[in-house]
Amino acid sequence: MPSHNCYNGFMDLIAMRQELRRLTMAAVHKGPVTLASGKISDFYIDGRLVTLSAEGLYLTACLMADLLKDDDFDAVGGPTMGADPLVGALLYHFWSTEQRRIDGFIIRKEAKGHGMQKMIEGLPLPEGARAVLVEDIVTSGGSIIKAAKAVEEAGAHVVKMLALVDREEGAHETLAAAGYDFEAIFTRSELIS
Repeated sequence: MPSHNCYNGFMDLIAMRQELRRLTMAAVHKGPVTLASGKISDFYIDGRLVTLSAEGLYLTACLMADLLKDDDFDAVGGPTMGADPLVGALLYHFWSTEQRRIDGFIIRKEAKGHGMQKMIEGLPLPEGARAVLVEDIVTSGGSIIKAAKAVEEAGAHVVKMLALVDREEGAHETLAAAGYDFEAIFTRSELIS
């Protein structure tokens, strides 16, 4: 039976991972594309095709929750837009399956120039909060490190980072060198032959 009551026992974690892999592989587009870093790549993984589908988001939340089963944390957040659906799904997941309150937050690329001028949106991170950062796709790790710095400047501690896919273009090494615990559900080599 899967952890956290995912699928109420109708599908185990192995079957969930296989189905999520199928959905994620369908989101792979071959051909030249410019990435956020400005680098040209010969493929693109559109994570939102997975995380904005009901089944894809559900499976991603279940598998991420399983990766977090041994971690102590108070909040989940990440850089907008890739993290947005993941944060909501994980908050709902932990509340609905464990009645565990996890606070959520989203990190903007830049602080708003109006209103409250926040960089971090959502419930305020209390001093010393233990945060998990999530992202759909990571390449070099630059976006999630920038998000981590914002969280740390707010007085919280990043205990883990998760992604749907690691493109295997330096993120794992960069995040490890910076002292972050990082795991991805899939790597590029699991999706693209």
